[in-house]
Amino acid sequence: MKAALFPGQGSQFVGMGADLASKNERANQLFHQANEILGFDILSIMINGPEEKLKQTNITQPAVFLHSLAALAAHRAEIEYDYVAGHSLGELTALVAAECISFEEGLLLVKERAESMQYACEQQAGTMAAILGLENAQVEEVCAGIDGIVVAANYNCPGQLVISGELSAVEAAAEALKAAGAKRAVLLNVGGAFHSELMRPAQDRLAKQIEKTTFSEPLKSVYQNVSAQAESEAEDIKKNLLKQLTSPVRWTQTMQQMVADGIDSFVEIGGNGKTLSSFVRRVSRDLSVESYF
Repeated sequence: MKAALFPGQGSQFVGMGADLASKNERANQLFHQANEILGFDILSIMINGPEEKLKQTNITQPAVFLHSLAALAAHRAEIEYDYVAGHSLGELTALVAAECISFEEGLLLVKERAESMQYACEQQAGTMAAILGLENAQVEEVCAGIDGIVVAANYNCPGQLVISGELSAVEAAAEALKAAGAKRAVLLNVGGAFHSELMRPAQDRLAKQIEKTTFSEPLKSVYQNVSAQAESEAEDIKKNLLKQLTSPVRWTQTMQQMVADGIDSFVEIGGNGKTLSSFVRRVSRDLSVESYF
């Protein structure tokens, strides 16, 4: 069995979408449709940058979402999959790929998600740090002993976990984790403390947009970040999607559950074609993985 994987924020790059827009009519239609929905020329920013503008949350999230779906449209005849999953923002892309929500409503959700997260970042400063070379339990234990808000936010793959929270708490945790034996503990250049309680204001705003969105039973089961399980009930998917903003991305657990469920082949769609593929290989070298972007 095969699963389609969709990347999240951080997989963007200047020039993304250029080949797709110029060589595939369906992909080009999606880009122009997105420009109309968003009210600005996102394809131009994706292709030409500048990089600093493309890295802005309100630009990055629609760009990554759009790029993945354009790649899927362009290579649809070549790509087959039985299940879907997306990393953080990529979960919304996965829901469109599974026909749980429409492209148009999915893009509006992404727009609101990005703007809501930016709003939350402005309410309280926060940051994130990548921790390499420790077991998940060690990272969780150290974070629990730090004053202030700092939590495990992204379980990316075995030996790689991202923490998130208040600036001073993340800095203190990073130092404590290095002392505990982490190979690296690197503060990330991000706008806020994603997937932590500091995103609560974003969650409150996104809830309104989710309620405006029509969710159908997906044609392919969706492995969601919050549960790390295959979900097929529309109401459960909606609840998990909202919880995701303040809950960790359980990507390692998701990959391990997929393997346990008999999935042995993966295809990464969009982004730079490398991020999620590398995570799959860290779970097991025996798994098949390919990419389209």
